[in-house]
Amino acid sequence: MRGITRPQLGTVIPSLLQEKLLTTASASAVSTAGLVGMMLGALIIGTITDVIGRRKVMIYAVAGFSVFTLACAFVPDATTFGILRFLAGLGLGGCLPTAIALVNEARPQQGGRATTVIMTGYHVGAVITSLLGIVLIPQLGWRSLFVVGALSALVLIPLMVKHLPETVARKAPALEAVGSLFKPGLRKATIAFWVASFMGLLLVYGLNTWLPQIMRSAGYELGTALALLSIKLPGFGVYVAVLLAGFFVFSAQVLVYAYAGRVYEENRATGIGWAAGVGRLGAISGPLLGGALLTAGLAHPWGFYAFAFVAALGATAVGAIGLKAKSVVAPAG
Repeated sequence: MRGITRPQLGTVIPSLLQEKLLTTASASAVSTAGLVGMMLGALIIGTITDVIGRRKVMIYAVAGFSVFTLACAFVPDATTFGILRFLAGLGLGGCLPTAIALVNEARPQQGGRATTVIMTGYHVGAVITSLLGIVLIPQLGWRSLFVVGALSALVLIPLMVKHLPETVARKAPALEAVGSLFKPGLRKATIAFWVASFMGLLLVYGLNTWLPQIMRSAGYELGTALALLSIKLPGFGVYVAVLLAGFFVFSAQVLVYAYAGRVYEENRATGIGWAAGVGRLGAISGPLLGGALLTAGLAHPWGFYAFAFVAALGATAVGAIGLKAKSVVAPAG
């Protein structure tokens, strides 16, 4: 859903720069606005859905980010574009924890599998966006990508109204829902989830943004590109290393949300929402880290080592969850 309904900015940036709708600086600001919106959406909407129920929140969130994404097709300037990306990000950020909570409650014995399917669809949508960009932008312009993306989500709303189940609302204040993440038995798991999500999205966005440039600085002749990559590998070895790095980075982030869906029960959407929201800080930090290393001339080999260290911190956090959360994880089956 993510890629189709909220086109990756990287897909349309060349056209936006060419039309002078964005500059390099404003493109960075617009991208950050979208990430901040997703962060706040995950934190706020993820908490609200635990208080008032999932179904209505999910429908409104999808409708909201679809409408604001459609409006992006008609923006006259960078400021309006940034505001609309922020508003679309609010809705999209709230969809993730709500959807994961819904499937865990509708299919309690298959929650992990269902979460993985949702997150896989999230990334498949991003790939489809890139493919649509290749087809649509040369023929119809960049605005068509936002129209196609938004309409594809809007047609889902009647199906959601008809088929989405409702869950029992907690009828508790939102602050109480957030406070429940730190009750005995969950406090250390919550902090560990936040660290793991932060590190995971730092890797995802940092590598997506800067890996090609870091590898060029290392002397690789690549159009596109962790610690293993700091070693000068033959051509085939490079592709294998990049494939494995991407495989494990994205898989780890998916499994963090699946794991959180098992650990949190009454406050599932709040727990996932706050983990995702804190993770968005990592998404903002990743490109900044890579850019700082490149600017300082330290991208090779220290860029690879820095991202590998980030991955190790995330793995340590997940290990801490495993040690502390066994008593609160519902038994499978």
